[in-house]
This record gives sequence, structure tokens and C-alpha cells, in this order.
Amino acid sequence: MVLHFKCSPLDLDREQLLDYLHHLKSQGKTPSDSFFKHTVYGLRYLYRVYGLEEHRVALPSIERPKKLPVVLSKKEVRLLLKTPKLHKHRLMLAMLYGCGLRNFELCNVHIKDVDLERKQLHVRQGKGRKDRYVPLCDLLVRGLERYLLSERPRQWLFNGRNARGEAVGLSANGVQWVVKQARQRSGIQKQVTCHVLRHSYATHLLEMGLDIMTLKDLLGHVDIQTTLVYLHVSRYKQRTAFSPLEKLYDKER
Repeated sequence: MVLHFKCSPLDLDREQLLDYLHHLKSQGKTPSDSFFKHTVYGLRYLYRVYGLEEHRVALPSIERPKKLPVVLSKKEVRLLLKTPKLHKHRLMLAMLYGCGLRNFELCNVHIKDVDLERKQLHVRQGKGRKDRYVPLCDLLVRGLERYLLSERPRQWLFNGRNARGEAVGLSANGVQWVVKQARQRSGIQKQVTCHVLRHSYATHLLEMGLDIMTLKDLLGHVDIQTTLVYLHVSRYKQRTAFSPLEKLYDKER
């Protein structure tokens, strides 16, 4: 912008400002849509620092693209879970889907966080530095018992190795590699990532009848609006509206 006008953005009037943004859009030579977006965000910050509120108001609002998440069918999840040859890799996929974990949350799971007796997983310091508990189903409990007996991991549930060959927590790239390999070998055509498994977890729970507030807590969302997106992708069976009077005397009939 400085090179274009040969002056500071602080010296531009509203008309020049909008002309420049229109110039960016019409040229079609920007590296990506994010270039335009960050130009606007950068100007907003600059004008806020210098108290030029009228310049901030003149800037266009940017709408976020409203994309719905990719969700696997139950059949596709079953196929994906049985594809890896190693029990450890199958268990990693099962934890991502069965507990709705983010990639870094799986990497950060310590052995002490797994309570097989109470069938709970303590997810520590998730997104927003929030702790939460998620349930472990019987299938995961049996899989974890077998894994702990055979692999005997130390400290972290899933260990990796650093350059010196020392045991460390699994890397995010390592988890992504396992998911990518399983997707390729399974023949599933949809995009499959760690977060797609988390999306599938949330969507399937809604379809199985879990209420939206409990799902919010399981996912570790701060804002319920983040959770509500799953109502748009799930085959959620809404009940037909009725008056409470209809049910008021049911037991007396």
C-alpha cells in the first residue's frame, strides 16, 4: 500500500482506501484470498492503534466461508479402523474417533490419564487450556489393556523416538502419517484427517441421541455455536412440535 500510494496508510482518506482494496480484488494477482483478508485486518489494527475509528468503519467486513465438515459414515469408520496391521495404529485411530480427540490431545495423553477401571480418559490442557473427561467404551478398554501389556509404553501412552533414539511423546506428524496410510490402504475416497474423525465422532453421537450440551462438553468447546454446526450435518431426528398439555395426563390414562 505504501509503494502504491507513495505515502503512509495513515495519510489516506476513505476513498483512497477503498480504491486500493478494489484494486487488489480486480487485479487478480494476489497470492490468495487470505492476502486480501490480512490486508484488511492489518489496516484495522493500525487504525485502532492510532484511534482512527472512521477509517476502521470504512473497511469492508469479511465473512468467513461457511463450510460444513467432512463426516465419515459408520461403515467407513469400521473399514478405516481395521485397515492398519499394527495394533498400536488401530488403537490410535480408535482413540481419535472413540474419544473425539484432537491430534495434539492424542499426542499428549499420558498413561496416568487412562483410567481403565472407571472407563474414563482425562484430556489435559486441550484447546483453550481446558481439561475434560471423556468416556472409554469397553472396546477401547480391552484394546488399551492389550496394548499396555504388550508394548509397555513409558510415561506417554503412545511413544515416539527423537533423533537420539530416546522415547518421547508421539509427534503430530506421526499421527497424521498413521491416518493418511490407513485412508490410502482402505480405499476411502473422502478426505480423512484427525479432525475428520473428530467430526465423525460428534455427528454420530448426535445421531445416536446425545444432547447438544453434553456433546459440547465432550468436545471441549467454549462456545455452543461451534458445536451447533454438527446439527447441520447429522441426520438428527427432530421430534414434531407438540403441546405439553398432550403429555400432562399420560400417566393417568
